[in-house]
Amino acid sequence: MSADRLSSVPWLSIVGIGEDGRAGLTPSAAAALGAARVVYGGRRHLALAGPLDAETRPWPSPIHEAYPEIVARRGRPTCILATGDPFHYGIGAEIARLVPADEIRAFPQPSAFSLACARLGWPLAECALVTLHGRALTRIVPHIQPGARLLVLSWDGTTPGALAALLRDRGFGASTLTVLEAMGGPRERVRTARADAFDGAGVDPLNTVALAVAGAGRALPLAPGLDDDLFENDGQLTKAEIRALTLSALRPHPGQHLWDVGAGAGSIAIEWMLRHATLRATAIEGRPDRAERIRRNAAALGAPDLAVITGTAPGALAGLPAPDAVFIGGGVSEPGILPTALAALRSGGRCVANAVTLEGEAALLAAFAAHGGTLRRYGVERASPVGGMHGWRPAMPVTQWAWTKP
Repeated sequence: MSADRLSSVPWLSIVGIGEDGRAGLTPSAAAALGAARVVYGGRRHLALAGPLDAETRPWPSPIHEAYPEIVARRGRPTCILATGDPFHYGIGAEIARLVPADEIRAFPQPSAFSLACARLGWPLAECALVTLHGRALTRIVPHIQPGARLLVLSWDGTTPGALAALLRDRGFGASTLTVLEAMGGPRERVRTARADAFDGAGVDPLNTVALAVAGAGRALPLAPGLDDDLFENDGQLTKAEIRALTLSALRPHPGQHLWDVGAGAGSIAIEWMLRHATLRATAIEGRPDRAERIRRNAAALGAPDLAVITGTAPGALAGLPAPDAVFIGGGVSEPGILPTALAALRSGGRCVANAVTLEGEAALLAAFAAHGGTLRRYGVERASPVGGMHGWRPAMPVTQWAWTKP
């Protein structure tokens, strides 16, 4: 058989399996499982699918060590077992990056999110879907909004209790927390309680949490320009009004990667990541104490995946993944920083640089003369006490250069 012909023949089956085991498989899924010579899966999946005539290979740790072995089986009947829908926070998407789609047959079952909505009568399209499986708990923070309904895949049996504590700490103890354990099988159990009265003892490691957020706690606004006091800082902070304008000028799109050069408190990088779940950012900061502060801010505000590099640009920029956008908030007048950032920027990428000093402004004027783009100057005044009354106190004006790379 030619290589081209081989590539069009599905040899890899990805079978979603529920807690009801083989009994819950469709005939076509059962046939694909039965035809496989080798079956990969977690030990729980393999037990649910048993007995199997094929050779079984439990996932190693880390799981990706098995991927080359799977790819090497190209053309021979192979099956991967996964929980529910393999393409919804499952292994399916990972495997599809390695094996062409026309070589795969997938047999999904209802996801944990679908099962939870079926139990609760919630409309799936109106729920926020979040996974905390192998991820930091604080990823949930941006989703905690008054009146929101969240469906959360847990890491283990401790996740529901940790979520309840987080809700209490943020002033949402009145939220309803429903834990759905081992859905679809004989061990299924559903328990519901207020977050401020939740007892997390004895929760099955296989669980999904449904949250109905209630209360008047601390929720992050959905618009850019978070309050300055939400960021731990030493004064090196892009203030809220300018931050909102800067994010607008950066024009984020899903999947893009930002460099925040001279990040200070990390506010631009953090708010960039809060705009969409697929946005990534790297904060570059020369002072170690500020770099640690950025990490704390990112964790507290729901962007724990922010990459933080402790080092001084332009040297610290070497070897970093090429950015789709660059923000320079500190050191724009330092030799080499702006040219290095512009050279690294992907074609079609966006650079925005702010300056408050005359030296920084001169660097931006030179960049504008050399490359074009747009040059703006922003001034903000805030009402402040003057004796027993109030008056306007102007902040230092900010010069901003924005440019799209051809």
